[in-house]
Amino acid sequence: MTVQPFLNWPDARLRTAADPVSEITDEIRTIWDDLIDTMDAMPGVGLAAPQIGIMLRLAVVDASDARNRRIRMANPEILDASSVLNSHEEASPNLPGVYAAVKRPRGVSVRFLDEAGMYVRRDFVGLEATSVQHQIDHLNGKMYFDRLSKVKRDMLLRRARKLKA
Repeated sequence: MTVQPFLNWPDARLRTAADPVSEITDEIRTIWDDLIDTMDAMPGVGLAAPQIGIMLRLAVVDASDARNRRIRMANPEILDASSVLNSHEEASPNLPGVYAAVKRPRGVSVRFLDEAGMYVRRDFVGLEATSVQHQIDHLNGKMYFDRLSKVKRDMLLRRARKLKA
């Protein structure tokens, strides 16, 4: 288990949809462990494999205060979403130093392959739901700022470029 380096925006892999996982193997479990170590080192509440250059539909989420509810997901897909929206400050280690308030459904029902290789359906609410949706966006080649208006997105990217310079 190792903390992995992040891809830096605008690496093209961050705009590329990840490949599905066909089965849960020891290699997949090792990637999940590395994702957890890397997520904890940020610190953050979720991480998707493409963020560290692994182009597979794998993600981890742990929005618990005690950091003891690790959720390992392969091929997650949203089946249902609440019509009620929540706003959370979102950021990404791929574009450090900037963040923005993003509105997303307050709750989602998600289907994914778990550690045992079984498809499960699970409901997520609040920050956990936001993190799951954020990770699925990464798996689809999207960044959180894609959900902002053009004006807000341009301002955020300008601010990020200034910080990098």
